[in-house]
Amino acid sequence: MIKVLVAGLIGTVAGVVVMIVVIVLGGSTTEGSTSVGVGALPLSTASLSTGTSTPTSTPTPPPASSGGSTGGSTSGAAGDPANGKTIFTGSAGCGGCHALAAAGTTGAVGPALDALSGSAQKAGQPLDAFIKTSIVDPSAFVAEGYPDGVMPTNFGSTLSASDIDDLVAFISASQK
Repeated sequence: MIKVLVAGLIGTVAGVVVMIVVIVLGGSTTEGSTSVGVGALPLSTASLSTGTSTPTSTPTPPPASSGGSTGGSTSGAAGDPANGKTIFTGSAGCGGCHALAAAGTTGAVGPALDALSGSAQKAGQPLDAFIKTSIVDPSAFVAEGYPDGVMPTNFGSTLSASDIDDLVAFISASQK
């Protein structure tokens, strides 16, 4: 029995050492990586809307981040729209629930995101701030006809500040 335990321990230590050597020799880093938990599926409907927004709680401003997007125009976002499209259609999974023509997505679990200016006005926020708030605090403004609590609430911590800025820039630039 002891021989089995010792062999298992030696195998585990050897495996960890081999993984570390492979990572170091491969030059792999986590810089620029994101980790997105998908939470319970289906993903949310609760925030970014094309219809009437109904505040369900006191609006919470998005967390401060360097280079954050605070502009109100559809072209004033500080992020990279091209990277935002990649995040929208890929790692963040936004397109699985939201339709957005510029992304080529047709998700119907959440509201379509092609015309958000009216919702931002009803929420009393500039467009870019409304989009950012809707990503990091999806319960702040819930689109009429969609339930609260479906969109994951962890994007503010699972996406980097620059990834959020890129999403905001992409969605903002995609407005009709």
